[in-house]
Amino acid sequence: MVAEAGHIVVGIGDTADVVLADGDGPPGETRPVVTLGGADEDLAGVLPRDADASQIDAAIRAVAAGLIVRLPGTREREAGFGAMRESEAHALLTPRELEVLAALAEGMTNKAIARRLDISLHTVKFHVESLFRKLGARTRTEAVAKASERRRRETITL
Repeated sequence: MVAEAGHIVVGIGDTADVVLADGDGPPGETRPVVTLGGADEDLAGVLPRDADASQIDAAIRAVAAGLIVRLPGTREREAGFGAMRESEAHALLTPRELEVLAALAEGMTNKAIARRLDISLHTVKFHVESLFRKLGARTRTEAVAKASERRRRETITL
């Protein structure tokens, strides 16, 4: 745990996994943030200012596992269980896209990927284009790099 200008960075080693902020999240923060008393709905976790240690611990662990923590009665809760913004749903990768991404990371050609996964070359191209779109990449290398960075940000060992 490291204290930085009004917030605490929670993680192992040099890389922080979750930021615990007093009030609104730190500007420009790319790691998941849990705030105490903040009102920013785009943050991963929002707790009341008077949250106790067990609530803070549970929120940090939940956010680290990829969950969203909200106060009862907030807009997300009112939207219904499992409500997800369209942009978030769009960014989810399917199991097949993950297989294609792994093959891209190995440097395999589309033809080799098609053989390995027992799918058509056209289907491989479809999945590669879908990966580019979802990851915001223009090349195979960029897609692998962006996926790796995204995984690093979203994966936490508890």
